[in-house]
Amino acid sequence: MIQLTNITKTYEMGEVLVHALRGVDLTINEGEFVAIMGPSGSGKSTLMNLIGCLDVPTGGSYLLDNIDVSDMTDDQQARIRNQRIGFVFQQFNLLPRTTAIKQVALPLMYAGIGRSARFQRAREALESVGLGDRVDHKPDELSGGQQQRVAIARALAPDPSIILADEPTGALDTQSGTDILNIFKQLHARGMTVVMITHDPEVAEKAERIIWIRDGVIVPHENGSDA
Repeated sequence: MIQLTNITKTYEMGEVLVHALRGVDLTINEGEFVAIMGPSGSGKSTLMNLIGCLDVPTGGSYLLDNIDVSDMTDDQQARIRNQRIGFVFQQFNLLPRTTAIKQVALPLMYAGIGRSARFQRAREALESVGLGDRVDHKPDELSGGQQQRVAIARALAPDPSIILADEPTGALDTQSGTDILNIFKQLHARGMTVVMITHDPEVAEKAERIIWIRDGVIVPHENGSDA
């Protein structure tokens, strides 16, 4: 599903070149639950942006579902994101005065889905994360864990093939974080591909495979778990 070959990414910071990725080879198969770990500055956020079609590499090739997305235009990348990728971030990015069901329905409206159908799909997505009784609640009426579940439902509503989660438990207490990870495990059990960026080893251990990145390259893990 995800195949990166010799991926490089270089940024210009004034007169300085920053080599964020230095030849990454990575394959993630359909239906995998993968955690990407690495210290600050390792390149994991850059890698997530490339996998999520939020940026393009400087060099190398990236095939997503056998489609070469390495040098797509912004509009082409946006279509791929909307059709294939659901994003979950550490900060929930919810609209403050908007009910849960409207939050989840919003990307479906942008996709051109009619009002009745999009609200039905939004309700089903909220029910799938255990919030069927909170559809009319606004963010300030929900706990942090519930707000993150709304964000997951919003990511699921367009029926993506991949969930890309960036530190999804970072702003949550231990129990809420465990609940969120259980949702990801359930999605994985249903056949969805889940890619999670985390710095927390205990969170990463919930995935079926851990990929370590350091100084812009994939490195072996001490117990043998790598790309």
